[in-house]
Amino acid sequence: MILETLCVGPMQVNCYIIASESSGAIIIDPGGDEHKIKRLLDKHKLKPCFIVNTHGHFDHIGSDNSFDAPVYIHEKDFIFLKDPQLNLSSVFALDYKVKSPIKCLNDGEVIELDDLVLKVIHMPGHTPGGIALLMLKPNDKILFTGDSLFCSGIGRSDLFGGDEKLLIKSIKEKILVLPDDTVIYPGHGSSSTIGDEKRNNPFLI
Repeated sequence: MILETLCVGPMQVNCYIIASESSGAIIIDPGGDEHKIKRLLDKHKLKPCFIVNTHGHFDHIGSDNSFDAPVYIHEKDFIFLKDPQLNLSSVFALDYKVKSPIKCLNDGEVIELDDLVLKVIHMPGHTPGGIALLMLKPNDKILFTGDSLFCSGIGRSDLFGGDEKLLIKSIKEKILVLPDDTVIYPGHGSSSTIGDEKRNNPFLI
């Protein structure tokens, strides 16, 4: 399995590229710097089959239109992809809208590509349709948390649709129940583990 991380865009978003041994790849949160992402795809001779957005903010969706691939997002964040005020691109004097085909996801839905299997976990609180992605195969100890859970932090909740109490509830009930050795790959910053966050995250103790 290939798992690569790139920090992209001015907000230094973690963009993840995952692939099996074939030529197909999943891109998670291509927020910017599409040339860097394409260069890494070329390095591994990969073709992007689809994009998954963990939520609809501009720093995570800013290069969705650059890969000729459908975009997957939770149904409650679909409107973010079409509204520059909601996705915050208007803050940067841009009018960004996703033009690629969009597939709406729901809680518990399974995404598959070759031998890669990801389960959608709805994580409202940062945005109404924020999600985490739990890998089921080929490694069942990997979780992509978007802007819900960070190393020693949680996502902000002061933007449209944010709710800190709901976010903490989502984290405790849906993420912290996973095995302690599950590695989390967040939307910003360094990776961590479920066990470390249980012990050290000041928002969750």
